[in-house]
Amino acid sequence: MSVERAAILGGTPVVPAGPPTWPPPNPAWTEGLTAALADGSWGRYHGPWCERLRAALRQSHELEHAILTCSGTVAVELALRGLGVTAGDEVILAAYDFKGNFQDVLALGATPVLVDVRPDNWALDVEQVDQAITDKTRAIVASHLHGAHVDMARLAELACGRGLGLLEDACQAPLATVQGKVAGTWGDVATLSFGGSKLVTAGRGGAVVTRRADVAQRIRLHTQRGNEAYPLSELQAAALLPQWEQLSACHVRRLETVQSLRRELAEGPSARGLLPFPHPGPGCEPVYYKWGFQFEPAAWGGLTRDQFAFAMRAEGLALDPGLRALHKIHASRRFRAVGGLDVATRADRDVLTLHHPVLLRPSDEGRCVATAVRKLWAQSAELVDWFQRQPALADMPGDSV
Repeated sequence: MSVERAAILGGTPVVPAGPPTWPPPNPAWTEGLTAALADGSWGRYHGPWCERLRAALRQSHELEHAILTCSGTVAVELALRGLGVTAGDEVILAAYDFKGNFQDVLALGATPVLVDVRPDNWALDVEQVDQAITDKTRAIVASHLHGAHVDMARLAELACGRGLGLLEDACQAPLATVQGKVAGTWGDVATLSFGGSKLVTAGRGGAVVTRRADVAQRIRLHTQRGNEAYPLSELQAAALLPQWEQLSACHVRRLETVQSLRRELAEGPSARGLLPFPHPGPGCEPVYYKWGFQFEPAAWGGLTRDQFAFAMRAEGLALDPGLRALHKIHASRRFRAVGGLDVATRADRDVLTLHHPVLLRPSDEGRCVATAVRKLWAQSAELVDWFQRQPALADMPGDSV
């Protein structure tokens, strides 16, 4: 059976219109914004929408405190402050993580301590955390990324036993189920993000949720300066509230598409070269902000991860390189590493992520991902040759983004 030419080789893109936009039109979301404009609350310091959103977050997590912030990055910094992290302390986090978490630790004058990740899902390797602890350690950051989950049951037991604060970063996993509990409820404090690409978005914004009154009080002492220093606006809250209410239903749709795509991608030889992150296991229900894949360059005849991503984007699909490993983008004097971080180095080179809007499309459209993968697999040798003949792209590294 003949295969359509790859788009960068002159063929027609699998999705000519390109990836779906985010956020999409939604009457319920528009209704919230319209109501805030109509009643004038959009321009107030204090109105009904922020309080309704705080109440919704408290209810969803069954936690007593919800503090709204201007971004997820600020939420992480405030959560660390709430745990009492100060200059001279150490904070443990995965070497493959969002760089903002690393920089938040530095902003407090503390030292990031980088621990390797697991080879099956690139999540923090809890087995290696204990050896990273010193008398300077104050907190641990655990991020749920790319549809994978940290082993929170074991990590929470370790943190409690060693008297350490535990921050659960659920910015990519709002309302995921992690080992039978809602993401964000295992630790002492958790963070959410409402950034422009997130599952629930106001363009910017975030939140801290916690059961600990002392953590919430430290945060408020830092943020209350005659007014709110890092606010979320009433208009943003009006946009967020209906999205939060619809989030669980959207999770179901995304999960159905992921299950369908898993079956599609498992068929044929290309399955050896592009491995979806596995399901986290019993008691877990992941959400897919950016679904993770392990790219195997050797199986693709030397095509790099970034070159493959470039070719997939040409097919109209938002499959992109993953995060940069923290030890690869920061000077060694700024952190302490535990071990060689070999798995995180491979993650830096080989992780791909599929952006979530395509997962809300009808299943037949979701299959376009598998169609594009099979197309590129059949022409991988030609793609390697094509990249070698492009002066601006020939040396595209596998660990760039």
